Amino acid sequence: MATKKKAAKPVVRKAAAPKKSQDIELDDDVGLERERPDVPPPLEHLIEPVRTLLKGVGEDPRREGLAKTPERFVRAMDFLTSGYRKDPRQILEKALFHESYDDMVVVKDIEIYSLCEHHLLPFFGRIHIGYIPNGKIVGLSKLARLADVFARRLQVQERLTEEVAATLNEVLQPRGVAVVVEAKHLCMVMRGVEKQNSWMVTSSMLGEFRENEATRKEFLTLVSPGRARS
Repeated sequence: MATKKKAAKPVVRKAAAPKKSQDIELDDDVGLERERPDVPPPLEHLIEPVRTLLKGVGEDPRREGLAKTPERFVRAMDFLTSGYRKDPRQILEKALFHESYDDMVVVKDIEIYSLCEHHLLPFFGRIHIGYIPNGKIVGLSKLARLADVFARRLQVQERLTEEVAATLNEVLQPRGVAVVVEAKHLCMVMRGVEKQNSWMVTSSMLGEFRENEATRKEFLTLVSPGRARS
C-alpha cells in the first residue's frame, strides 16, 4: 500500500521593510520613490552651521519638520551654485557649426533662476539672447545652458547679463551679440522696500548691436513683451 506524501508547506517570504521617509523621495517624472543623493563630502561641514542657524532664529532643529532640513539645504545650495563647476566656453564649443547664414538669430524667453549675492535670496525671470553669425552658429540648447551656467552662481543681474554676452562673443566671434535680462528680485519683494510689482531690466550690446541703431531696434522689437509668441 503506497504511503501518502505530506503536502509541502507554503514558502512564506517576509516583505522587505519599507525605507524610512528620510531616505526616499518622489521622482517627479514617473511618480516612483527613489534614493535621495547624499550630501557631497566637500559640503558635509556645512550641515552643522545650518543647524546653528535654525537655533539662532528660535527653532528646534530636532523637530520632525526640520530634522533633515540642514541636509536638504546643503543639497539645494550645491545645485543652485553648480555653475561654478562648469566651463561655459566648453558648453558652446561642443556645438559650433559652420553655416553661411548671416541674419539675426534670437532665442527669447529663456527662464533663469539665480541667487542674489547680497542676501542669498532668489531672483528669477527671462533672458533674451541674440547674435549675428559670422560663419558659425551654435546649437540652440547651448544658449539656454550658457544662461544656466552663469545663473547658477551667486550673482548680480548686471554681471550675469555681461557674462553671457561676453562669453558668447568670445567663443562664437559673431558680428554682434545682444542680451537682455528681465527679472524679479525677492530681496526687494519680500523684504526691504517690499515692492512686489517691480522688475529689473539689464542689457548688454556688442558689435553691430551697439554700433547700429537699426539692428539694436530690430532685436528689441523681437524680444518685446507685446510680440506674439506661438
